[in-house]
Amino acid sequence: MLNLIELIGRTVIRFSEELGKILILFSLAIKQLVIPPPEIRNTFKQMLEIGIKSLPVVLVTAVFTGMVFALQTFTGFKRFGAESLVGTVVALSMTRELGPVLTGLIVAGRAGAAMAAELGTMRVTEQIDALETLATNPVKYLIVPRFIAGILMLPALAAIANITGIIGGYFVTVGLFDTSSIVYWNRTWDYLEVSDIYNGLLKAGFFGASISLISCYKGFYTTGGAEGVGKATTGAVVLSCMTILISDYFLSAWLFK
Repeated sequence: MLNLIELIGRTVIRFSEELGKILILFSLAIKQLVIPPPEIRNTFKQMLEIGIKSLPVVLVTAVFTGMVFALQTFTGFKRFGAESLVGTVVALSMTRELGPVLTGLIVAGRAGAAMAAELGTMRVTEQIDALETLATNPVKYLIVPRFIAGILMLPALAAIANITGIIGGYFVTVGLFDTSSIVYWNRTWDYLEVSDIYNGLLKAGFFGASISLISCYKGFYTTGGAEGVGKATTGAVVLSCMTILISDYFLSAWLFK
């Protein structure tokens, strides 16, 4: 019994320490964000890394997600004669949940891991210490551009994923099951509201901020050499994915109530 209490206490303390360090890093990033001059070149570089280079994976994932979802939905709805609502369900699911969440998970696994590994390598090879000796603020130079890029690029990727998923559902519903394309698009736009779209993009922006902040934190405070870099990379991906899935519920309950 005492061992269980000790384990729970140790876990709570470790979680509190991690959360406190992340919040401190977040406050430092916000502070450096408003201090000129902006790191425009580094920001565009990170937008390329996080957004453009993640686009192929996002497109493939989104189109097949829309196709599978349309396939399963059509099969179920056919049992009670509601095939015309497949477009509605695909559009609502992609814009509200699947688009932002899947995009966040993909970016966490690809760009988040890269951010943690890059910053972790810089930490263990003392490159971050070298920046400080050169009077360069490492938070402003390394973390702020990644933070901004994550916030900007995740909604853009999620919007593309939404469109691609809806088109994928169209191919299955109209091409495979030979239903009316006019009915598919009319049902999609009849029930899809603007709030469904921008609330989903708002969630994506929050996911982008979380991925960037967590990945940068894990890399920035890496210790233990090459082994530590590996642990930091793994920890960044796992923690980012868990944050996305957990926060998705609370954001959905708040935005779509």
